[in-house]
Amino acid sequence: MKKTKKIKKQHPSEIADILESLPQKQRHALWKKVEQKEILPYLTDSVRSDLMQDMAPVQIATAAESMQTDDAVDLLQDLPDERIEEVLAAMEMQHFRRLRQVLFYPENTAGGLMNTDLLVVRTEMTLKMVLRYLRRIKNLPEQTDVLFAVDCKNCYRGVLAITDLVTHSPKKTVEQVMSSEIQAIDAQLSDHEVARLFEQRDLVSAPVVDEQGILVGRITIDDVVDVIRAEADHNLMSRAGLDENDDMFAPILTTTRERALWLGVNLATAFLAAYVIGLFEATIEKMVALAVLMPIVASMGGIAGSQTLTIMIRGMALGQITETNTPFLLKKELAVSLLNGFLWAIVVAAIAILSIDPALASSFWD
Repeated sequence: MKKTKKIKKQHPSEIADILESLPQKQRHALWKKVEQKEILPYLTDSVRSDLMQDMAPVQIATAAESMQTDDAVDLLQDLPDERIEEVLAAMEMQHFRRLRQVLFYPENTAGGLMNTDLLVVRTEMTLKMVLRYLRRIKNLPEQTDVLFAVDCKNCYRGVLAITDLVTHSPKKTVEQVMSSEIQAIDAQLSDHEVARLFEQRDLVSAPVVDEQGILVGRITIDDVVDVIRAEADHNLMSRAGLDENDDMFAPILTTTRERALWLGVNLATAFLAAYVIGLFEATIEKMVALAVLMPIVASMGGIAGSQTLTIMIRGMALGQITETNTPFLLKKELAVSLLNGFLWAIVVAAIAILSIDPALASSFWD
């Protein structure tokens, strides 16, 4: 009881970490005792989907209504299509309209990543009018560092920084003060490209537009951090043939099924290696020392493969690998492997000869 009270006082993200670190039975027991709607945005997809199975559509709808748009959309996309319809039907109309616009875009695009809670001003407005408009708003959207300027057709034109708003003359118009240096992001752009743009341009927030250039939302740095973390998890886990959303405490049969595929692929390659070794069975019987060297070959091959794989995954994450440079990189890696193979083959051969022939080794040291 005391532990539960202590857990409730922690930040929702910390409670989410605790839930993900518990076996399923204990996880569900704790889940019933905490503020669920505050914790849901911080859970991984697999754990969140598991915990939401026992939640009624009204409960999920209430939780989604209290979240930022992008978090609410992520929440809904974890559900089966039938349940999404039930949850949307249980929502108030204003929240339904807010989420419907973002649900139109795929999850891994700028449109699926954006928030629709942003402050928009017209280019012809004076700064005095903008300040009066802001005073009427009770709560500014989180991560608000700029206001987005649009024309009469709601097409994006630029950003008005809060600092410029309070330091310039109230008589000036938004168009005179705004900056047009921050380019809008197309709603169909992949989330990977969005993260790269934020890194290259040192952005805190950026506007999102549709095909007609109409402003539809904004992306903030906290959303991009989630993308970067998800990509890092994916790259790390994919090296072992695993999914970044795998639940460490999932049921035994579920985990077994998820890992079986790549274990089968690995078994097939192991049989292929065994077949190749079998082709040289007669040679190995005549020279037993070759069998001693077999683990060295496997180890060196594994390390060489890991080095190349790590470099390639990093290059993919940074967007450095494209269709144009792929042939060059392939030739380079082949050349590196041949040179390293030739170098270390000489080293291993020398050590093997000296080990096999004691007389030769003795004359060498003399």
